[in-house]
Amino acid sequence: MELEGLLEKLKMETLASSVDTLLEQAAKRDVGYREFLIDALKTEWHGRNLKTTEGRMRLARFPWVKTIEAFDFSFQPSIDRKVIRELSGLSFVGRAENVIFLGPPGVGKTHLAIALGVKAVEAGNSALFLTVEELTTRLAKARASNRLETTLAQLARPKLLVLDELGYLPFSREEASSLFRLLTRRYEKGSVIITSNKSFADWGEIFSDSVLASAILDRLLHHSTTINIKGESFRLKEKRKAGMLASSEKGDEKTSAAGEWLFEEEKRPAMSGASAGKEVIQED
Repeated sequence: MELEGLLEKLKMETLASSVDTLLEQAAKRDVGYREFLIDALKTEWHGRNLKTTEGRMRLARFPWVKTIEAFDFSFQPSIDRKVIRELSGLSFVGRAENVIFLGPPGVGKTHLAIALGVKAVEAGNSALFLTVEELTTRLAKARASNRLETTLAQLARPKLLVLDELGYLPFSREEASSLFRLLTRRYEKGSVIITSNKSFADWGEIFSDSVLASAILDRLLHHSTTINIKGESFRLKEKRKAGMLASSEKGDEKTSAAGEWLFEEEKRPAMSGASAGKEVIQED
């Protein structure tokens, strides 16, 4: 049987498309059989790993690909790079811990959340990205079709669940209850990253029930890192670069983006049980 036929039967697609090049390189370098075999198998493994990673990325449904390396820390110097670097090591995923990014719109919460999600996928973990609106819509459809338990089980499976934009829209009590049930299923089994434009003190208003908000916070914060970003909006920065904001607007927008955001720890709804979460409060 010819080499190409063997590679096809063994489903070594990457190696099949690269074997002639590898043979040429091996002849020029005068490598031994063992070294050539290692190079050939490495080529196939990298190809398979790339395809697997691409598949996990599609399933993760990230709206775009972001990286930690592309994040402009010089524009948000209040963010502790050491904390982000530690999170990038993904030990929080291995321990099924959570990460919460708090801050006004445009400061980079979603960028960092997606970047951590991308790293998790590249490291071989399953992940899923949903805006909170997408999540509540999915859960509402599941309730209407009597498939809520099945949907909750599906959402509990990914090693990492990223929920973006909590706080822009209020929850009904039914929606809040479904979120609590999801977090309960994932508790100490899978990690959650949440971005929110609201401080914890305002979560009672988001969920229309301070008791339920406390229960949700209790699940989230028991094993967690909270990063509160206080800074200017990246989007407003780009607008100023393009000359789209007048000087009077600049001052107003900057105050809105940075000056009004307060993390009020002392006003957090009371939680049932001790919290072991770490809080990294980023100051200007």
